[in-house]
Amino acid sequence: MPSLLYRLGRCAFRHRRRVLALWLAVIAAVVGCMLAFGGPGKLDDTFSIPGSESQQALDRMKSDFPASSGTSAQVVFTAPAGQKVTDPADLAAIRTALAAARTAPQVAKVIDPIAAQTVSADGSTAIAQVQYEVTPSQLGSGPLDALKGAVAVATQHQPGMDVQVGGAAFGPGASKSGGSDLIGVGIAVVILALTFGSLLTAGLPLLSAIAGVVTAIAGVLSLSGVTAISSTAQSLALMIGLAVGIDYALFIVSRHRAGLARGTSPQESAALAVGTAGSAVVFAGLTVVIAMAGLSVVGIPYLTVMGLSAAAAVLIAVLVAITLLPALLGFAGSRLAPRPGSRAMRREQAIAEAPGAGPGGEAATRGKPANGGERWFRLVTRRPLLTLLAVLIGVGALAWPAHSLRLALPDNGTAAAGSSQRLAYDQVSKEFGPGFNGPLLVLADTGHSTDPTAAADHIATAIRALPDVSAVAHPVLNAATHTALIQVIPASAPSDQATKDLVGTIRADAPTLQQQTGATIGVTGSTAVGIDVSAKLNAAMIPFAAVVVGLSLLLLLLVFRSLVVPVKAAVGFLLSVAATLGTVVGVFQLGHFGKLIGVDQAGPVSSFLPIILLAVLFGLAMDYEVFLVSRQREAYVHTGQPLAAVHSGGRHSARVVTAAALIMIAVFAAFLGTDSQMLKQIAFALAVGVLLDAFVIRMTFVPAVLALTGHAAWWLPGPLARLLPNLDIEGERLQQPYQEPPVELTLVKTGAP
Repeated sequence: MPSLLYRLGRCAFRHRRRVLALWLAVIAAVVGCMLAFGGPGKLDDTFSIPGSESQQALDRMKSDFPASSGTSAQVVFTAPAGQKVTDPADLAAIRTALAAARTAPQVAKVIDPIAAQTVSADGSTAIAQVQYEVTPSQLGSGPLDALKGAVAVATQHQPGMDVQVGGAAFGPGASKSGGSDLIGVGIAVVILALTFGSLLTAGLPLLSAIAGVVTAIAGVLSLSGVTAISSTAQSLALMIGLAVGIDYALFIVSRHRAGLARGTSPQESAALAVGTAGSAVVFAGLTVVIAMAGLSVVGIPYLTVMGLSAAAAVLIAVLVAITLLPALLGFAGSRLAPRPGSRAMRREQAIAEAPGAGPGGEAATRGKPANGGERWFRLVTRRPLLTLLAVLIGVGALAWPAHSLRLALPDNGTAAAGSSQRLAYDQVSKEFGPGFNGPLLVLADTGHSTDPTAAADHIATAIRALPDVSAVAHPVLNAATHTALIQVIPASAPSDQATKDLVGTIRADAPTLQQQTGATIGVTGSTAVGIDVSAKLNAAMIPFAAVVVGLSLLLLLLVFRSLVVPVKAAVGFLLSVAATLGTVVGVFQLGHFGKLIGVDQAGPVSSFLPIILLAVLFGLAMDYEVFLVSRQREAYVHTGQPLAAVHSGGRHSARVVTAAALIMIAVFAAFLGTDSQMLKQIAFALAVGVLLDAFVIRMTFVPAVLALTGHAAWWLPGPLARLLPNLDIEGERLQQPYQEPPVELTLVKTGAP
């Protein structure tokens, strides 16, 4: 691979105008497809599991009870202080608003709160139901805005009345990045400028990363016209594509600049950078792609689209790094070389002198002052056992809250404070109980019952007697299809464990109810769908983690030809995941320091977060593992001194890895300003995960383990060494002193004897 990438980088450098024109044509074509076939307006945030009980019942409701098969909105009326919603003036205002709501776009049915008896005990609050036959994504924001405007007429007829609109139709808010990506880019500019000491050099990673992100996001949005693409999938692709795009370019540009500082010609330096650092970029990128694409095996369309969108963004970032970036390096030419005598030149020359590469080898760098990375590595390896104990204690303390992890899909209880759906949710919970925000729907098939009406009544009575049931509505019958729909109001909130237990109890009682009535039942509704999604993700998390860890062991065994390095990397990865999950639980579920990042209401962790964290952090952890340990292995091969090799890794790689990690943290943390609780949790988890994995695990735990194990860290049994291929991920065979090709002399016959 290094030789192939070397030739690719050299070709892109030489034919830079053609490469740039080709990429501009690709970007233009993808953007054109987005404008023609997709766009942000066609995003779909629907959760579903094809084949699950809740989804099967929901699909049947589309034909049997179409008005109840789609989403629904709640209109919450609160009377002025000292009045009741049943007072003549208040009631007239409510009915005027409901009449206006019936004329709003796509409304299938409006249920009067007086008829449905959804009036609070003190008469201060009433809830009207507005039913649609479509999902929230199919509904869009226009009809919901029209509904808000329609019911606002109540406040005109009765000043002082409060009207809030919420319910499942609104959801907790779409995952919108807003200006988060610009904030992340701005911070990245500062970090890159400080790393390279040059704005021109700092601009190249940004330019290439932006080209990759534009291509990826436009491609994802192009598909929104033909398949369901969620707003979270778009934001995740943007977040990860931007972060890895900058990082991958940073690694290659850093190696290129070191070559220029060493006196290598720009073309040869760019080719070597792509052949060496580019090999590690391709390896690291493919691990992220495999892990993210592996999310599709879980069987949840929402998660599949998220994984494939992020995988596409990473794959495009890799392609940009090994093709477009060397072309941009060609346009920059020798202007990227540090100025002679500058601090940047001295630093790059020191980094460029790898042990064993040229006369003097290790001796050439022995007299040079240690840089910050090497000083840190010397510190943590001075007493490696003490370092390991400190890391394990610190990581264990952070990971401890993870034992109380609760998973659920986000609901309006975690919507932005002050939003209409959040105010409606809180008012309903206060006056009617939390379960009213997440009713269950029980669909009964009474086709084999001798008396369908009696069977439906019996089922409703049996459910009413179960624990954690607040209320059960009278069954709604469809004589033509022999089905009945029963609404069940739990006593607990939609995300509470008690509600999950209630769904499980109803399903467990289904065989008994069938024996008694001849009817089969299915539990559905948005709450039941969310419970099924969470259960599916919980079941998939351990097998997926096992596959990810197994893959890391295999890949690192091939790359480093060592037994200790892969095991150490896998253990470190699990430690960083555990500590990250514990931190997420502490902030979002337990509420510690949550207000600092805009979390005003503690609640369960998003069901999608752990498995996404496993996939993304795995690839990023392999990034830093490869770039740090490959330098250490290279030094050990040349010198045979294990401790000196560890210190060499700090000298050559710590600065670049630090900059790369800080950029990723900045990009992820910039998305904490979003109103979407799911995206906020993902951004926080990835930022913390990179922070812990890069600085605590890869730059503290890893050197301590390597120092403790010494020569054994690089040992591989002979039979296994002969069996495994030598991938040469760092392109050692390319890193020979560059020589200009010899001049070939050709004799031309002139006709003289």
